[in-house]
Amino acid sequence: MLAVRNVADLKKGESAVIKSFSDRAMSLKLLEMGCLPGCEVRLDAVAPFGDPICVRVGGCYCLSLRRNEAASIVVE
Repeated sequence: MLAVRNVADLKKGESAVIKSFSDRAMSLKLLEMGCLPGCEVRLDAVAPFGDPICVRVGGCYCLSLRRNEAASIVVE
């Protein structure tokens, strides 16, 4: 059985596909920002102290997220 991974677990340059969300309240905010299930995301950059992170969504735009927000995006 594979461990559940989230966007906060990605290494710089690593890509994954959004599967679902673990936080219902946060999921609405993320959906409105274009983080849709089935969409590819890639970790582009990490701030010097590790928070926030820059995630490229669907190859179109870069979204800055706090690590706790990124941790609610379940990926495969």
